[in-house]
Amino acid sequence: MNAAQPTPESTDAIDAMHRIFQQQQKAFRAAPMPSAEQRINALKQLKQALIDYQQPLIKAISSDFGRRSADETLLAELLPSVEAIKYSTKRIRGWMKPSRRQVGMAFQPGKARVVYQPLGVVGIIVPWNYPLYLALGPLVGALAAGNRAMIKMSESTPETATVLRQMLASCFGEDEVAVITGEVDVGQAFSKLPFDHLLFTGGTEIGRHVMRAAAENLTPVTLELGGKSPALIAPDMPIADAAERIAFGKGFNAGQTCVAPDYVLCPESKVAELTEALSKRLSTMYPTLRDNPDYTWIVNQCQYQRLSNWLQQAESQGARLIPINPANEDFSDTRIIPPTLVLDSDNQMTLMQEEIFGPILPIVPYADLQQALDYIADRPRPLALYYFGYDRHEQQRISELTHAGGMCINDTILHVAQDDMPFGGVGPSGMGHYHGHEGFLTFSKAKGVYIKQRFNGARPIYPPYGGKLLQWVYKLFIR
Repeated sequence: MNAAQPTPESTDAIDAMHRIFQQQQKAFRAAPMPSAEQRINALKQLKQALIDYQQPLIKAISSDFGRRSADETLLAELLPSVEAIKYSTKRIRGWMKPSRRQVGMAFQPGKARVVYQPLGVVGIIVPWNYPLYLALGPLVGALAAGNRAMIKMSESTPETATVLRQMLASCFGEDEVAVITGEVDVGQAFSKLPFDHLLFTGGTEIGRHVMRAAAENLTPVTLELGGKSPALIAPDMPIADAAERIAFGKGFNAGQTCVAPDYVLCPESKVAELTEALSKRLSTMYPTLRDNPDYTWIVNQCQYQRLSNWLQQAESQGARLIPINPANEDFSDTRIIPPTLVLDSDNQMTLMQEEIFGPILPIVPYADLQQALDYIADRPRPLALYYFGYDRHEQQRISELTHAGGMCINDTILHVAQDDMPFGGVGPSGMGHYHGHEGFLTFSKAKGVYIKQRFNGARPIYPPYGGKLLQWVYKLFIR
């Protein structure tokens, strides 16, 4: 990612961004430890603003996509955001309580505790695919932990950014929460600010650049990336059950989800059955596509062209494409890509090397379960892994033998919405966690505090050394 040359508009935006950052730093120093009541009140205001702005947000997100299912916005953005706020507000007081720790006999009398302090000013870099939830999910954690926050929205979702800025301005001052907009050069400048923590959600390659920029300031980062999340079907799994749940996870948001099933590992004897079951289920979910408000467009022409090119390349290299287009509609003047199954793929095809991020689903046959596990292990660790099989022993075995940021057994994508579980990647799919308590911890400094009052029990270990009492201490404790 080469440094972009700032335009006059970007220069103004970057100047404003630096001003807001300094305001937030100053405000935090003036009030470095908000009370539980203040944090809860902030989150309640955010919740009410979300409810008040839900229709403008739905409209803005749909406008940015060309067409985005209103129900998908409600289910994947508004509902989990509201639930995350409810979950956190009920638990903030407990999370904030210092935790008592033990003090060894050699260091008595004394007390030890861990206190959880806000870090300061948190930066949040938001992708385009879920522009509301991936802004507010981290924000809830940052506010619960008592921080200020700056949110850099994607240049691909300008309408959403405008409404989100209005919504947040209705309940927060700019020195509390601020929305930053602008093109790539603004994003690059944003990642170079000396935040107290920086959370980035997006592609792996851009994540590397963000981490390099943050390293200049020793800013700790949470990276939520992606990768090729596999769906593994056990040999004895009823294919219709697996197909129903995989179709939902892949069709949702037209596959533009970081945890969408990227490819399916299927017993080779059941590939035809799976192909038929997926085709049937997707046709039931989306009987039409062109004017169907339930089916989302590809977000912009660049992403549409990328996916089209990958499909053309795969077909030219021998893959068999099965588009699911029940009404046989023409999409030439739209950014619709129908759900498309890919058979006979090979590892040289781009769609088998890169995260697909669209409604395209390769089906990869395997001869035995160990071959499928080796296939997964040979590849970078993904953000999610999906296993389909009802044998509980095998569920445990697969969970232990595979590595991924998160896992669903006999379902897809819904693990992300569980507030009582951490969400995060591993290796190339990210680092760090947030959501729920893990979000509070990510955006807090767990500071150890050792407390001693008037009596000084450590005097015997002070120089000059060599006294008999010190020798007794060595004999008593070093054994």
